[in-house]
Amino acid sequence: MLTNLTVPLLGLVDTAVLGHLQSPVYLGAVAVGANLFSILYWSFGFMRMGTTGLAAQAYGRRDATAQTALLLRSLLLALAIALILIALQSPLIRIGLDLMNPGPQVAQLAAEYAAIRIWSAPAVLAQYTLVGWLIGCQLPRGPMIMLIAANGMNIILDVLFVTLLGWNSRGVAMATVMAEYSAAGLGLWLVWQRLPDHRASFRALLGRMPDYLALIRVNRYLMVRTIALLLVLAFFTAQGARQGEIILAANAVLLTFLLVISNGLDGFANAAEAMVGQAVGGGSHRRFLVACRTAARWSLIGSLVLTMVFVAGGHWLIGLLTSIEEVRTTARQFLPWLWLLPFTAVWGYLFDGIFIGATRTRDMQNTMLFSALVVFLPVWWLTTGLGNHGLWFALIMLMLARAGSMATVFMVRTRNRSWFRHE
Repeated sequence: MLTNLTVPLLGLVDTAVLGHLQSPVYLGAVAVGANLFSILYWSFGFMRMGTTGLAAQAYGRRDATAQTALLLRSLLLALAIALILIALQSPLIRIGLDLMNPGPQVAQLAAEYAAIRIWSAPAVLAQYTLVGWLIGCQLPRGPMIMLIAANGMNIILDVLFVTLLGWNSRGVAMATVMAEYSAAGLGLWLVWQRLPDHRASFRALLGRMPDYLALIRVNRYLMVRTIALLLVLAFFTAQGARQGEIILAANAVLLTFLLVISNGLDGFANAAEAMVGQAVGGGSHRRFLVACRTAARWSLIGSLVLTMVFVAGGHWLIGLLTSIEEVRTTARQFLPWLWLLPFTAVWGYLFDGIFIGATRTRDMQNTMLFSALVVFLPVWWLTTGLGNHGLWFALIMLMLARAGSMATVFMVRTRNRSWFRHE
């Protein structure tokens, strides 16, 4: 949980340094650009989630060779994907900005931001693999060290580039890229220190093309699920942008708090991934149930604590992130929706952890598609007359739909004891 809570510091600091500039345009540009890269990079979030589940199961089987082979193959796959993204950067950025449709000034600054951020692709995807492997192998202190160091660097560089040098949104992008590479380098060093002993040759660990295709097949459902979720968030940002720069900036402030909520609650989900994966790898139904109950208990406590924090301090936190009075007033108008998010979102994060640990990724894909296509979009369409309130209501309903659909699958699989059957 401490590891995950360092992740939103990137967004919090970016929002704070830009939110105190005179114009909301810079804040809106980074909101659009950062959302674009959330979609682009987290489309390959299976590099983290899939690695965690598979590494945890190999750890549960006490198979050191499988652990090392998984790490090397995942890192090579991450590098290959990153180089493809860099090669295709121009059409990817152009299409992404066209779909989000911001105003001309915001679009120009967002494009400048994106042209810098794309060069962090190798570091970001390598981080996904390294963090997933460390969590799956019951070494969560490693991700905490690498992310705290990287976010500390990001804070210092944000202040230097934006506040002192006046580089605005361009400075935020450069600070983020440098922070990402520092995290990846530190992560590689930490993993090297903790690689288990094995007897397989280096050539055997690298594997052949079918080994990589098998890795992709295992994770293809996670990729579809993640893209669906990120498209919902991009749609949310785009609809806010269509309502003007002030709404866009206010939503950017509130979505920054959503990052805090999701990453904080995801800490318990990450623990569930490792514990459930170890139980499934070791074939222990009792340990599986204990892991689920423990993660559920702490997830609920965490959601209640976060709710109290935002109810008690939400107005103050908004003022901390921006000094633009129009943005402050608008964000406070929609703050009550944020109060509902921790309790409605926590269940989706919890079940994500359980399903990833058990590598039941097809269930994650299907429940997300149901929640986005059958619930979120129809609710948004029916409430368009409510403006931004309707948009936030649709997001809350997405969270509830994820919770209900995943809980149903969980109960059916637990009743049938199908978590341990190969599918």
